[in-house]
Amino acid sequence: RRVHGDSATMKQIHNADSVKIPEGVTVTINSRQVTVKGKFGELKRDFRHLPVELHKTKDGKRIRIEMWFGTTKKLAVIRTVCTHLNNMFKGVTKKFQYKMRLVYAHYPINANVVDKNKGIEIRNFLGEKYVRNVKMLGDTTIVKSTNVKDELVLEGTDLDNVSRSAALIHQSVLVRHKDIRKFLDGIYVSETGTVLE
Repeated sequence: RRVHGDSATMKQIHNADSVKIPEGVTVTINSRQVTVKGKFGELKRDFRHLPVELHKTKDGKRIRIEMWFGTTKKLAVIRTVCTHLNNMFKGVTKKFQYKMRLVYAHYPINANVVDKNKGIEIRNFLGEKYVRNVKMLGDTTIVKSTNVKDELVLEGTDLDNVSRSAALIHQSVLVRHKDIRKFLDGIYVSETGTVLE
């Protein structure tokens, strides 16, 4: 008798992957809550919503991620956790950096950094009198570039917070009720990377 089974619903007994812990980084794992410490600070992330096992290897040089009885779609979580951990390692050792450029055709956008590099005030967008205030998330800081005109530099250890802060700035100056192919004014991400290579 043939049993009808779909490969997507077929469960694999055991799957695992591991991530190397870089030099100068200390990692503590407490019931799927991971704390990573490096020279640029400390990051915490909670993986308790995911059906995986997290533990260090015996030599303490790698983190092992294991899943039991996972379907094909569920197994994708293993690689996701690996990527999150690698981003945390990169954040505390190299620090993330996003560069943004102010783009305008006629009315020059006036951007001022406020709150000790934790916020930005945007004025004169398309000649509007309204002042836009954007606060940075987490430990993200923002400065105006010294050597490049109309450039903003965002830095921080948490990739989520740095990229979301850049998105908040971008979304605060969207052109409404006009042809966006003609009105290209705005603040756009021009470069992403790390402070240290």
